[in-house]
Amino acid sequence: MTEPQQQPRGTARRQPTGTPERCPSETPVRYPSETPEGEPSETPERQPTAPPRPVAGKRSRRHTWARLNPLLRLLILTQLAFNIGFYAVLPFLAEHLGTAIGMAGWMVGFVLGLRTFSQQGLFVVGGALADRYGVRPVVLAGCVLRIAGFAWLGYADADWSVIGSVLLIGFAAALFSPAVESEVARQAVVWEESGGGPRTGVLALFTVAGQAGAFVGPLIGALLLAVDYRVVCLVGAGVFVLVLAGHFWLLPQHIPGRERVAVKGGLGGLLRNRRFLALCCAYGAYLLAYNQLYLLLPDEVERATGSQSALAWLFGLSSLLVVTAQLPVTRWAADRLDLRRSMSAGLLLISAGFAVVAAARPAEWTGDAGLLPAAGLVVLLTLGQMLVAPAARAWVPDLAVEGRLGLYTGAMSSVSGLIVLVGSAGTGSLMDTGLPGAVPWLVLAVIPVAAIVLIPRGGTVRGQAV
Repeated sequence: MTEPQQQPRGTARRQPTGTPERCPSETPVRYPSETPEGEPSETPERQPTAPPRPVAGKRSRRHTWARLNPLLRLLILTQLAFNIGFYAVLPFLAEHLGTAIGMAGWMVGFVLGLRTFSQQGLFVVGGALADRYGVRPVVLAGCVLRIAGFAWLGYADADWSVIGSVLLIGFAAALFSPAVESEVARQAVVWEESGGGPRTGVLALFTVAGQAGAFVGPLIGALLLAVDYRVVCLVGAGVFVLVLAGHFWLLPQHIPGRERVAVKGGLGGLLRNRRFLALCCAYGAYLLAYNQLYLLLPDEVERATGSQSALAWLFGLSSLLVVTAQLPVTRWAADRLDLRRSMSAGLLLISAGFAVVAAARPAEWTGDAGLLPAAGLVVLLTLGQMLVAPAARAWVPDLAVEGRLGLYTGAMSSVSGLIVLVGSAGTGSLMDTGLPGAVPWLVLAVIPVAAIVLIPRGGTVRGQAV
């Protein structure tokens, strides 16, 4: 379930020390130790031995797929289905709220930010529940909530009803996304250690499935939007009905090698870890920019063309870029940039994307020419995402207290989700103030540049390169 903001698209990457998390029954990967104050110590770390990378005769994705166990195939297809259902609905939500329901711009921004926060902010809860009760019950519960949320949204016509449905939709993803993603990561490690090949081959298939869903979903939504947004929501709910039925019959009650554990404590050290909190804020600035694909971008496409039909193609462009370029970009960055420079370069690209639209906005271009700045934003934002997201995720194990990687990973989603919630409401307010159309874009161009100052010093490239 690669959904916006949670974990953004394009996650097939080199594996840092300590990721993915292993269950207690497996040989543990050691993380850096920390002082009681939550600051990383200078103690040298042990890194897992990476398997030799094949020089020639690399296996194709099709060959890899044919050799996967049934559980991995199910989880990868789950990612495809999740994103088809999600992206059929969400890209058109802002226009529906503003026109059909008549919400003010600040309220639309608040609702979109609330969805992101209810998802990102509660990722740590979903991960902890999956550790405690297993993958199956958490995934099934998430599917039920997503079905209810989409169906409710289709019939919601008041502010309170929309907010309730959006909260349900977000919390559903907070349940099933970390459950599925953590199990895919764990299975990828098992695959690697059993001699199947590098874990990145499995994770690449997972990413391709997610981006394929992100490409197909908006196209389906755009076609159904010609009928009614309610139909879009009900079809999205129907996709999750199929997912629920499939997982009820096919997902095992107990997955071999996965132990159920209770996770407690560690919050005090996290709150004293200034370097980690600074990383969260920088990542939150990126996620706020990414969230504008669902707030500022639909408004710009509507202004330029008079409809949002082109929005589906712009989302498709972003998905295709991630599928085709994520691994080459990650490989290029691993050879040339440390983690801090990778994040900085990504934030600069994101800033440039918003600056392109801000510079073109006074010209008031319409038609196909009016879509060019929006396309430039999508390309630059996606390229920036490819640099920022893997670097930030790879950095977390270096800043986390030993044994608390799940807590720290969830906390980064929570902090960044709060930033999106506040920032999206502010962006919506800027859209309602009557200021020149370039102003919101200029503000969003400044935020990623300012966030570079927050990035901690000393990020290095570690782990297995892809």
